[in-house]
Amino acid sequence: MEDLTPKQQQFYQSLVSFFQKHLRLPSHREAAELNGFKSANSSVQYHQALVDKGYLKKDGSENYTFTSPLDVWPGNTPSSSSIPVLGEITAGAMQEAIESDMGELTFEYLFPNTDNIFALRVKGMSMKNLDITDGDFVLLSKTEIRDGDVGAVLYNDETTLKRIYKENDSLRLEPANPEFEDIIIEPEEAEEVRILGKYVGHMNEQGIFKSPY
Repeated sequence: MEDLTPKQQQFYQSLVSFFQKHLRLPSHREAAELNGFKSANSSVQYHQALVDKGYLKKDGSENYTFTSPLDVWPGNTPSSSSIPVLGEITAGAMQEAIESDMGELTFEYLFPNTDNIFALRVKGMSMKNLDITDGDFVLLSKTEIRDGDVGAVLYNDETTLKRIYKENDSLRLEPANPEFEDIIIEPEEAEEVRILGKYVGHMNEQGIFKSPY
C-alpha cells in the first residue's frame, strides 16, 4: 500500500469509524457529511484515491470494501488484534493446570493468505442453512473454485453467493435454503459468468467463523 496524505488518512479513518459502528461503509453523501465536504463528488475522489493506493476495493457491483477487512473489524485494534495463548488444557483425564506463555493467535492463523481475501456484505437469506444471513460479511478468497464449493458469482452485472456445480457445460448455483430455487446458467451463457472468490468464512456481531470446507 502507498502512504496516504494527511487528508486521505483522515478520510480513511472516518470510513473505519463509521464501519465499526454500523458494520457497513458510508454512502458518498454520508462520507461527505462526516468530513465536512460541500459535495459528494469530493467523497468520490477520496474513495478513488484509496482504491488507487490499495486501501479499498470495488466488488462486482461497484460497491467499496476494505482491502483488509480483518484489520478494521470492530474490536480489532492494535492492542486486540491477537489472542494470548496462556497454556494447555487436557481433553482427556484431569491434569495439573500450568499457566505458561505460549505465544499468540492472530487472524492470520485462521486465514493465512489474507492478501487474497476480501469481504462482501450479504443481502438476503438464501444461504441461511450455512448460518450465513442477511447483513453478515462473507470472506472470499481469490483461489480456484472446485465443484460444489460455495463462491461469489458475477452474472449479468449481478452478484450472488451460492454453492457452484458444473453439470455438463452448464452451471447450477444452489442455495442453502429450501425456500429458494437453483439458478441454472445454460452453456451458451456460462462463459459470461465470473467467479469472484471462494467462500472461506464470514463475520457478524457474534464473531468470525471459518468455513469447514
